[in-house]
Amino acid sequence: MIKICIAGATGWAGSALSKGVLASQDLQLVSAVSRSQAGNDLHQKLGTEGDSIPVFATAAEALAVPSDIFVEYTKPHVAKANVLAALHHNRNVVVGTSGLSDEDYQEIEEKALQQNRGVLAVGNFALTVVLLQKFAEISAKYIPNWEIIDYAHQHKKDVPSGTVRELAHRLGQVRAS
Repeated sequence: MIKICIAGATGWAGSALSKGVLASQDLQLVSAVSRSQAGNDLHQKLGTEGDSIPVFATAAEALAVPSDIFVEYTKPHVAKANVLAALHHNRNVVVGTSGLSDEDYQEIEEKALQQNRGVLAVGNFALTVVLLQKFAEISAKYIPNWEIIDYAHQHKKDVPSGTVRELAHRLGQVRAS
């Protein structure tokens, strides 16, 4: 059984991920991070049943519960600190948060190598987005001018989105707009 800690476990994507882990036969969700739900049982928030899963306000607190993998699915402004804390606690990490910089990933890589831990950074899990990015990179070789338009609701916290910033970076590696 692989023990998982999820940061952002009660958010829009994180709650779906948490439910997926709970439904798995070979994964066990042992702790969660959510500032708004700290001190509660994750099952209460998700409407699920099972052994109690404590929710903590910080990654450092959640990492006190033994786990194998730390999943980072919060916001870009806290993601790097959460990942570094997980590496410091000898956890392998999956980063689902988008919007981290090249410098952030450089620091994460250095810490991961130092701790001999793995980090899988997948800022967007949607297959359609992965295909969009790949097709856009291929197209940018042949289309001299391109523009990215990112629509979001007025309360979205990461505007432009990390996915769009990553796409702009990737296209910029192919050619200037």
